[in-house]
Amino acid sequence: MRAWRVHQHGDPMAVLTLETGVDLPAPTGDQVEIAVEACALNFADDLLCRGTYQERPGLPLTPGLEVAGTVVATGPEASHAPGERVAGSPLLPHGGLAERCLARSTDVFLIPDDLPALTAAAMHVTYQTGWFALHRRARLEAGETLLVHAGAGGVGSAAIQLGKAAGATVIATAGGTAKGAVCLELGADLVVDTTGEDFVEATLEHTDGRGADVIFDPVGGETFLRSTKCIAWEGRILVIGAAGGHYADARTNHVMVKNYSVLGLNWGGYRSRRPELVRAAHDELVALCRKGLIAPLISEVVPLEGARAALEALTARRTTGKVVVMPAT
Repeated sequence: MRAWRVHQHGDPMAVLTLETGVDLPAPTGDQVEIAVEACALNFADDLLCRGTYQERPGLPLTPGLEVAGTVVATGPEASHAPGERVAGSPLLPHGGLAERCLARSTDVFLIPDDLPALTAAAMHVTYQTGWFALHRRARLEAGETLLVHAGAGGVGSAAIQLGKAAGATVIATAGGTAKGAVCLELGADLVVDTTGEDFVEATLEHTDGRGADVIFDPVGGETFLRSTKCIAWEGRILVIGAAGGHYADARTNHVMVKNYSVLGLNWGGYRSRRPELVRAAHDELVALCRKGLIAPLISEVVPLEGARAALEALTARRTTGKVVVMPAT
């Protein structure tokens, strides 16, 4: 098969190579082999190439953390069967940027025939992250105000739609008018252009000085620190990541004075600790998608050959929403 592979860690543009004639190990135990129809890219794919991701699978490594496709072979203990359409998380180092990948049965889920592979792949990690953050961790309620940072990005765009589906008022931040327009199309009630506006002032003004009940922060650093200035009494700040380059140091005295919570979200941890919750979230997300309440924002679809350049564009923040690789394109 063809597969993008990393033989030594480093900049993806230098270490990712598209190889042919790559052998994939036969599935064992509860593993399944999937013919990849779509693989959505994530910032974490860049970290995998560099060797700085929270998981450090062995080399050679094929990145690709969310896929959709068809089961073509199974191990003797697998709970899926050949011919089933599934979406989920590959088993590294045999990731989804290839024509075939491996996965554990518990990490992939059936998808209905009317759900395109393109949509299913783009929905898995980002919408699972948003669902667990907003519903499991922050307990977002209808009528509350949700502030979503980097709303035109992958997880941000998912959070906007999930917030609206939950009945929240959504404020989104975006860098520039084009990305702001994307947030409005996704359903945001107010968009703050961070290239020239202050999201703290805008949030306080929009909430009559009360602040946001829940803040969804995948950026970190200064964005987190400024978010503490517009969090409501008994609000919840969700730490999703640090796309801005570094994590902030929380001022615990300020947490106490305003009585708010700082909540971390490691979605991957649920896969091993509470897999039944991941399956339940998948079923809920598929139902929301089929009702038209959520729909992944897919900005670009590229063939397997274009995966490296697409990953570089994603990490340079030249994309919106999700970029999806389709090996058969």
